[in-house]
Parts: sequence; structure tokens; C-alpha cells
Amino acid sequence: MTVSDGRAGDHGDDQGAQRQSPWRISRMSVFRRKEPCHFSRRMALGAFLVGAWKLLSPQRATAAGPQEAGAFQGASNQGSVAVPRFPLRISADQRHLVDANGAPFLVHGDTAWSLIGDLSLEDAALYLDDRVRRGFNTVLVSLLEHYYSRSAPRNAYGESPFLSGADFGAPNPAYFDRAEQMLRLIKDRRLLVLLTPAYIGAGGGQDGWYKEMRANGPDKLRAYGRWLGQRFSHFDNIVWVNGGDYNPPDKAPIRAIAEGLFEADPGALQTVHNQPETAGSDYWPDEPWLKLDTVYTYGPVYLPARRIFARGGRPFIMIESAYEYEHDATEQRLRTQAWQALLCGAAGQVFGNNPIWHFNGPGLFSAPMTWREALNSRGAQSMSHLAKLMAELPWWTLRPDNSDELLAGGRGTAPSRAVAASSPDGSLALVYTPDRRVLHLATRLLGSQPRGEWFDPSSGDVHQAALASTETGLLSASTPGRNAAGFEDWVLVIRAGADVAEGASTKQ
Repeated sequence: MTVSDGRAGDHGDDQGAQRQSPWRISRMSVFRRKEPCHFSRRMALGAFLVGAWKLLSPQRATAAGPQEAGAFQGASNQGSVAVPRFPLRISADQRHLVDANGAPFLVHGDTAWSLIGDLSLEDAALYLDDRVRRGFNTVLVSLLEHYYSRSAPRNAYGESPFLSGADFGAPNPAYFDRAEQMLRLIKDRRLLVLLTPAYIGAGGGQDGWYKEMRANGPDKLRAYGRWLGQRFSHFDNIVWVNGGDYNPPDKAPIRAIAEGLFEADPGALQTVHNQPETAGSDYWPDEPWLKLDTVYTYGPVYLPARRIFARGGRPFIMIESAYEYEHDATEQRLRTQAWQALLCGAAGQVFGNNPIWHFNGPGLFSAPMTWREALNSRGAQSMSHLAKLMAELPWWTLRPDNSDELLAGGRGTAPSRAVAASSPDGSLALVYTPDRRVLHLATRLLGSQPRGEWFDPSSGDVHQAALASTETGLLSASTPGRNAAGFEDWVLVIRAGADVAEGASTKQ
């Protein structure tokens, strides 16, 4: 079963690619089938990702205990960058996020839907410390868990979110005090939290709160939103995420909570998580509270990313695509999703892993390991390498090559589409290719004396790239073959010679 909103707008120059892609199976469709799914184990200078490469003392964890199996090991956390000053705001060009000092912030997220609903404080600290050490600066979390935890809707301490059933007018102080402790663990680690006030669930079904929200009515939900906004207003690292895996025919419940949040804390950013193949502004185009747009797709990410970048008006992030150990997603596919998002104009991207997204709770696919063992997964390692490279580059100066002017040849077709981005002055260009090929680049968009390096996205290793001029005046570069993980995806990093002014202001 596939889920689609019937638009043809995301097919671009690869007509029909999204309809025919083998990637087109959604987490939402699996839940609605209610069938078991089993599969074999497969396997800036001056800029900063918030918290990336910032080493935190283990003593900050609450009774975290010794290093768990699969916990972070390696040297990818070497070096440090300044931590951000929350809250975040929209950049002047409306293309990315900046912190309170104006420093660019690239969302590099991990999905932890059930963190508040399923984990103890000790386990939450262990998880968060691991993610910080890997360069993640954001976590996506549900404030209320309806299905994907061991004792939903109760948390690990047996506390229910409401004093009476699902009465949104009677929040349980004990539950939300515990949620505050979880949010404090996140804030202490200088992480951004994408927080859903009430996940509505795929198809409005049993995994979310949609039916209960409709039963409560807009007035009570708006009051709940105001209460949340006031209750957590001192957490300036929250971006509220409305909805959840569904385009509800009745928008009133979701809108009521969002409006309540906006009334109580108008400075807090809000976004939305729709059903697959629907960007945030597709379904909520004129909402005053929607400041950050989203892309959610199980098809080639570059297609909706290009479309939403062209729409403009607000920055967007890739909030979800295939998770590791779901949909037979290889580590190469996970990297392709992330790199296509970033080089097509996204202000960040969110990675997901099964079973980490639901921890000890029920999931939708069989998990080949425990969540602790999954901390050191190949997908997480790939995301660390991505974060480290982007932290060393003035990524906020890049503009996506969505019209294919820079990448003149070797683009390929979906889902193995190469993508590129470059700075307006030609001082920096990045090209990600999912597989082996010869790339042809327009020299007029590059600075003089360009020099290139091949970045291995599976290991973080760097190799010199041989750039050759063609008879047609283009610059060609051939991928080196297989990377350290045995796949063929690479990132070409091109920098101009010394006559191009170095760097760019971090104030946006």
C-alpha cells in the first residue's frame, strides 16, 4: 500500500519517479494494514550545529552508569564549537534558522518519539549523551504517547498525562513535572527539541490522539495549548510540532492547540508533521503559527525539497523519511535522503532508527537489536560524518542547484539522483552522488583555480579529487569507486583558489 496526495508536482524532470519508486511504502501504511513486517538485517568555520562536537562531561547524565553496549566509540567527536544561544528564529533570507546571536543553525536531528513516554530519566540521559557525542543537535519527541510505549499512555513511572481518561482539560501535574525533567535533560545538553503537543496518529487511528481530541472539542484544546505554552515557556529550545502522520479532515482540533500555543508563547516556533508526501504548507498553507515548513516523503527526497524551496516564504526541514531497519533501507539510502535534503535547500534533516524511535515500546517493524545496541548503528555513524563535515563549512552560504546549472552532466535519475549546491561567489560547491558516475560541472559557477576532494560519507575519510577540463569547457570528476562501507556514494567538495574572498559572515 502506498500513500499519496495525488499531486504530480514532485516528479520534476524524472516524470513518475515518485510513483514508481521502490521506496514508496510509508510507516503510516504499515500501521493501517496492521500486518507484521519482517525483514533480514542489512546493513563552518564560524558556523555551528547546536551542540555538535561539544563534549559534555559524563557527570551531567543522571545516574547514566557505565558505557552501554553499542554506545559511542570513536574519534568523530574531536574538536568543539560554540554552543547556541536559544531561542532560534528565522534567518533574514527565510532559508534557515539562526540562534539569538544570529549564528546559523543547521537542524541535525534524531527521532526519539517515545523518549518521554517510555524511558526512565537515567536511560534518557544515556541516550541524549550518546546523541550529543555523535553530533546530533536536535531530537524529535512526543509529549504524550498513545501507543508506542510499554504502558501507554502512562510513562515509565506509571504517571498518566490526564487525571481523568483523555480529558485535555485536566492535565496531570505529576506527568508534566516528569516531562519537565526530561525536557531539562535535553536543554542542559544544548539540544533543540521538536516536541509534539499531541500526536494525532496515522489515519487518525489507535496510535494517536485524534479521536480523543475531537471528543474534547476546540475550546478545551485551545485552553490545553495555552496551558502548555505557559507551562513550558521557560524552555526556549522548543519547536512545537503539530499533527502527526495524518492530514486530518477535521483541522479544528490541531488548529486549536496550535493557536493556544501561539497565544501563550508567540515567540516559539511551530511546524507540522503531515502524512507522507505532504509538505507542511501543502495542507496548512495560511496558518499564522506555521513558521517552519516540513518535507516528509518515502520517495526521492530531492523532489519535494526542490518544490518547497521554490515555494519559499519560510525555511523547511526534512522531518521524516525512511528509518534505519525499516523498509529495507540501506545505510546508503539513509545518507541519500539526508544529503538530498540539505543540498536541495533544507534547513536541516531528521534521521530515524528502529528501535530507537520507540525504545522499549512496540514498533511497526521487527528490530534486529535493542535500542542501546542500535546507538552505534551504521546509519548513526553516517549522520555523524555528515554533521562533522557541515560544521566545518559555511553551509548557510550554499544555494541549491535546483535548476541544474552547476551540475551539467552525470545527474542520473531518481532515486539515484545526484544533487549539488554552491555559494554565489563560487568559493564553495558540494555535490552528492548516490552511486558511481562521472560528474560534469559548469566552470562559470565555480571560483578560479578550483580544487576538489572526495569526502567518504560512510567513514569521514577524505581523498584528493582529480578535476579535469573537458573539450566543452566543463569540469569533470570521476567517483573513486566503492567507499569504505562498500557502497558507491560520495560527496565532492570543491573550493576555489586564494583569489576568492574567504569565509562569510555568520550573521544572517
